[in-house]
Amino acid sequence: MNGGTCGVVQIMKIGIGNDHSAVEMKQQIKEYIESLGHEVVNYGTDTAESCHYPVIGETVGRAVASGEVDCAVLICGTGVGISIAANKVDHVRAAVCSDTTTARLVKEHNNANIIAFGARIVGIEKAKDIVKAYLDADFQGGRHAVRVDMFREIELKNVRHEMNRM
Repeated sequence: MNGGTCGVVQIMKIGIGNDHSAVEMKQQIKEYIESLGHEVVNYGTDTAESCHYPVIGETVGRAVASGEVDCAVLICGTGVGISIAANKVDHVRAAVCSDTTTARLVKEHNNANIIAFGARIVGIEKAKDIVKAYLDADFQGGRHAVRVDMFREIELKNVRHEMNRM
């Protein structure tokens, strides 16, 4: 499983997903990430035709959880709906970020492997700053690792609960 490698200074394979409200921003963020030297895998839509962000959030979540990509960026109108969908996938820790401090801390403290933001909430320059803050951050481990491990314990409880219901 991918423990998240986005904070390590290296060339990364980064997934990007978006809905119809974020096509233009997705393209600009994709180009920005590539300008930093990373590979970008596009899982989002490239048209303004209405689409279902839960499908894209799940697809990106599965790509991160399987290790197909190192981490990911999700963009919808607010960042909330698409991140909720991604968080339904085991091993995903997606966090909505509207500022650089949150983007840095979700990596340092929560080892988030996906960040999300809203095309209707942040402008393109702020979005680039958020992505850079996230990619430059490193998971701090220590007491934070204990807490991140607790996320997995919750996932396992949910699996056991579902199995008991059958």
